[in-house]
Order: sequence, then structure tokens, then C-alpha cells
Amino acid sequence: MLKVGLVGVGGISGAHIPAWDAMEETRLVALCDIRPQRLEPYPDKRCYTDFEEMLEKEELDILDICLPTNLHAAYALRAIERGIHVLCEKPLSLDAGDVERIYKAAEQHDVFFMPAQVIRFWPEYTLLKDFVDSGRFGRLLAGSMTRLGGIPKWSWDNWMTDESRSGLVPFDLHVHDLDFMVYAFGAPKAVQSRRVRRPEQDYIHAVYEFSDFFITAEASWYAAPYPFTAGFRFQFEHAILAYENGRCTLYQDDETVTDLSAEATGDTGAINLPKCDAYAAEIRYFTDCVQNGHAPDLIRPEELRTVIELLKKL
Repeated sequence: MLKVGLVGVGGISGAHIPAWDAMEETRLVALCDIRPQRLEPYPDKRCYTDFEEMLEKEELDILDICLPTNLHAAYALRAIERGIHVLCEKPLSLDAGDVERIYKAAEQHDVFFMPAQVIRFWPEYTLLKDFVDSGRFGRLLAGSMTRLGGIPKWSWDNWMTDESRSGLVPFDLHVHDLDFMVYAFGAPKAVQSRRVRRPEQDYIHAVYEFSDFFITAEASWYAAPYPFTAGFRFQFEHAILAYENGRCTLYQDDETVTDLSAEATGDTGAINLPKCDAYAAEIRYFTDCVQNGHAPDLIRPEELRTVIELLKKL
């Protein structure tokens, strides 16, 4: 059984901790956070407020990093140098140079590292990539992606609204959609962007040009309490695939409309999305890679570098 430690018991850890606990192959043995009150709900774990103490006292196979972005690289390297596999929340870093540093260290110490780019495991987005790769509905013509919400006033020490720690909307929010674009379509040929950036809000609109199609994207932290929404709409030659208001729908040029979010009916001709927790899926994937000695190459360092470099320009 693989022994897991997690550092940073903040918001996203609420998705990671149940996923680790649900797997038979892993045991989440230790948690670390500088806030003792964050550890109180987990009496079944060994809890630490000092990261070095946790590394010293625990014999971990995997470390899960759920810290503010500016801390990712340093904490990952400290674990890697002890021979611990590392899963790290997105984005890997605010600095593209950290990609090579971390992957080189992981290779030297014979461990695996993977940033948790969860959209690559999200059912609606994996379906979109399958449609693109298979050409099932013809050539991709255009797409749009959105990820909108209010400014996160709830983060510890307001770290998310501190550019030096989070990178603001480009690195904390838009990174999801841009990472998927680079993963699914490669690096764009050109980018045009506009940004409204003020102390109380941050908004980006970008157009990414590829060889024979383009994708528009929006991402925001509005000052007003705008409800969080994320989705996409992609236009193929013979269909539109839309993920809107939590539903994934296929609109075909023969006037067929299929709700892909509906429960499977047993019709072998239907396309039905699996019920899937994407956070659990990415953790399962990384665990399987560690167990089987197979590098987690679904996420490649060259893609991560490209994403960081593009985000820096927004």
C-alpha cells in the first residue's frame, strides 16, 4: 500500500482527501498545514504544522501539494530530493524555468512528478478531445471556452488576489482552458488578448489562432458576486458540441439533438458521459503510474512550459 502525505489543507484539499481515502491502494497517513484548526477535522490522520517534521517522521511514497502556487516548486523539490513521488496542484509554477528544474530533479531521483491539470480528466473535455481526434463530425472550425466568477475573497491570507503568489486570473483560472488547448491542439500560432485588470477585479478575453481554426476564451474574477460558470462550445463541420449550464449537448446537422449528460439508456448507439469525479480520476491515474512504474506522460513538460510562457504574456 502506498503511503500518502498532503500539505496545504485548504479549499482544493476537500476534493483530494476523499479521493485518496477512497482508494484501496493508498493510505493518506499524514496532513500538514500551518493552521492547526484546519487539521482538527481529521483525527484519523497524523497531523503536522511543520513540513520538514512531516518529511522527517513519515516514510511517504507520494506527496500531494495543495499549497499556494508560489510555493509549489520549492515544496516539490524538497520531497523529490527525498525520493518521494509528487502530485502538485495546478499550475506547476509562475516561472517556466521551474518546469525543467522539477522534471530534471525527478529523473535524477527516480521518482514521478505530475501537476494536477484536472480538466484533462474532466469527462466533457475528454469527450471533446475524442471528437477532435477521431474526426467523427468532421473538421474543427472554431471554439469558445469560458471560466467566469467573482473574485475569491475567501482564500487564506488573500493569497489568491496577490499576483506574486497566485498570478491572478491568468494562472489561477484561465490556466485550465489554456492547458486543455495546448494539450488537445498544440501551441497556438498567434494570440490576441485584452484584459481589464484592477485591484478589485480581473478579466481576460483572448483569441487563440491555430492552423485552420480559432478559439476564443474568457476568464474572470468580477468584483460583483457573479456565480461561477465554466463551459465550452465547439463547432465542427457536422455538429456543435456544447457544455453549458452543467449539461453537455450534441447538436448535429441532421437536426438530431442529444443530451450527453443523460443517464445511459442501454442503447449501444448512444453517447453517454460516464459519471466521473475528475479529481479522483487524476489521482487514480497518478497512483497507477507510480504502482506500474510508468511515467505520467498524459501531462508533458513541454506543454507546461508553453502554457506558462503564454500566460505570462496576457
